[in-house]
Amino acid sequence: MTRMPDKADLDQDRRVFAGVDTHKELHVAAVIDTDDNVLGTRSFPTTRNGYRTMLTWIGEYGNLIRIGIEGTGSYGAGLTRHLAKAGVTVLEVDRPDRSDRRRKGKDDDLDAINAARAAKTNRRTTTPKSKDGAVESLRVLRVTRAHSVRERRSALQLLRMTIISAPDELRAQVRDLTRMQLIRLLAAWRPDVANATDPVTAYRV
Repeated sequence: MTRMPDKADLDQDRRVFAGVDTHKELHVAAVIDTDDNVLGTRSFPTTRNGYRTMLTWIGEYGNLIRIGIEGTGSYGAGLTRHLAKAGVTVLEVDRPDRSDRRRKGKDDDLDAINAARAAKTNRRTTTPKSKDGAVESLRVLRVTRAHSVRERRSALQLLRMTIISAPDELRAQVRDLTRMQLIRLLAAWRPDVANATDPVTAYRV
């Protein structure tokens, strides 16, 4: 097994590159040098303290030139913002090296190492979006509104289909109402959930 260099043996003027395989709760980081030697890998929590600890840990190996991160728009968004504020050059790594994945299977350390190598060679990378300012605010609002519109449409479709198959005495009360009249009526209903075994009550619920 190849021994990773001890931090005490490293020159603090050494140029290093880092990569991060991002996840919901933990990010896996790797550091390599200009000769492609893997200097270390480690996991960090996805918190501000975790981001600070990661950056300090990377700095112990040398001067960080660039860092490659997978998923800067999703799981890696918080880390990307933190590093950008710290003045670190961040690159979005497009995707893991599929040939390594096929040979060795899914491995978070390997993905982080490959992200570091992508950052070093500046291949399979793009510049991540800043995720701040008015553009990001508008994006969040647009995404949320689009999702709400889809959910509203889906709920109304389900409501109409439920009315079509409802028991006759219940369907007669609601079939000719406008959409707003229907919503107001249903919002005012307070069915007895204890009697939910009765089909009419269940449809009201």
